[in-house]
Amino acid sequence: MTDQDIKSPTSWPFREAERVAQRLARSGKTHALFETGYGPSGLPHIGTFMEVARTSWIRLAFTKLTGLPSNLLAFSDDMDALRKVPGNVPQQEMLQAYIGQPLTRVPDPFGTHASFGAHNNARLRSFLDGFGFEYEFASSTEYYTTGRFNDALRVVAARHDIIRDIIRPTLGPERRATYSPILPLHPRTGVVMQVAIDAVDVDAGSVTWRDPETGAVFETSIYDGAAKLQWKADWAMRWYALGVDYEMSGKDLIDSVRLSSAIVRAMDAEPPETFTYELFLDDKGQKISKSKGNGLSVEEWLNYAPAESLGQFMFASPQRAKRLFFDVIPRATDDYLTSVDALCAGTGTAEDNPAWFIHGGVIPNSSGSPVPFGMLLNLASVVNAETPDMLWGFIRAYRPDANPEASPFLARLVDFAVKYYQDFVKPTKRYRAATELERAALHDLATALATTPADADALQTLLYDVGKRHAFASLKDWFGCLYQVLLGQSEGPRFGGFIALYGVGPTISLIEQALAREQAAAD
Repeated sequence: MTDQDIKSPTSWPFREAERVAQRLARSGKTHALFETGYGPSGLPHIGTFMEVARTSWIRLAFTKLTGLPSNLLAFSDDMDALRKVPGNVPQQEMLQAYIGQPLTRVPDPFGTHASFGAHNNARLRSFLDGFGFEYEFASSTEYYTTGRFNDALRVVAARHDIIRDIIRPTLGPERRATYSPILPLHPRTGVVMQVAIDAVDVDAGSVTWRDPETGAVFETSIYDGAAKLQWKADWAMRWYALGVDYEMSGKDLIDSVRLSSAIVRAMDAEPPETFTYELFLDDKGQKISKSKGNGLSVEEWLNYAPAESLGQFMFASPQRAKRLFFDVIPRATDDYLTSVDALCAGTGTAEDNPAWFIHGGVIPNSSGSPVPFGMLLNLASVVNAETPDMLWGFIRAYRPDANPEASPFLARLVDFAVKYYQDFVKPTKRYRAATELERAALHDLATALATTPADADALQTLLYDVGKRHAFASLKDWFGCLYQVLLGQSEGPRFGGFIALYGVGPTISLIEQALAREQAAAD
């Protein structure tokens, strides 16, 4: 193989990694810092998984591309104020009394950690650890209170008016009048104060402000956790202080990225490379919202499909809005199986294959499953599966070497298929009657099947031939008939493969039963 035969990866993580490599080349740095941010006022969710997974893939590409070391910092904004009480936690009344306090000063309503922020930080770390992500955790409270941000805060104080003027035009009249990037903590109540700053003493590292309720005047240090920054300024200060090279964020934060980048430049530094991803939509095309509860959680996904399928879904087209609901799970699972089969077979450039990233740049020893997930769902539908054992007899007839011990990933898919069928397919099964055209084609198919080898490709060819022999407007209508009349579903995988799995004889019986059912209904 010549150098010309070796193709450079073109997948989006490598394109992003190239931007980071160019940034380091300009700055002379030899170590890259990738960051993801987390607001610990709520529990980790599918967006958390998505950001860390996608950033990890870019970091993997960066390592492959440059050989340089890097870190992923999972940064928790746990010094942010509790703005409202989440609806899914206990002790609502108790939490209400702490509105405005930093999350790490709010008692843990679950009673397991020192604070609400610490509880959710622990949940975040457990969540990320469960997926095997490689990261370093960072707490905003720790970084502020230990003085790690003090030097950067001094620069913010020196540029206070410039930073204020960057943000002010984006605010309404009332907030504009009192806006400051510096938010002192009230020395008596501990509340994060959004108040006008009357004076900034850069040398002393302090700000002077007035309590809007009592009129009391305070001079508060900006160091060691006595104050924090408003979040756009905070984001910028963090980029500046830590030397962050890359961070991605959602489309809803485009303006925030722009403003935070402008603040970094006002601090005489270069903002990191950024990437904007599209947001998820629900099945009706509406933006997914945690407060609306119209999304799909990681836990829900993993109840019906393996984590690899979620990675496959997250990998594809990050800058395109995608619908995230239960119906996408089977397709994502089969897309993953296609990807891992190609990776194991050495088809195409490995680094352009989603499975290469999902498996951390390691090519698995074997592919995922000899039977597609969609086909398992069809089988579960036909046999009205209550347990995995109801599927294994058909699978062994189709692949005698397949069993739960020898094919553990297939065994997991069988379990998932039964769960998915019971919860989503069975309640919506609706058989329809065949038209006269379809009845003739089904009779033709049943007759032809009796003399056709039980080979998936031969059976698929037969299906095409039968469809062409009858006056369907398109073959799509013929395959729609097979799914709707025989399976009670609107769609499914390759029907030839399904016949090979289910068996030629049982399929003939399935056709005869469907036609007899219709005849009985007509009589």
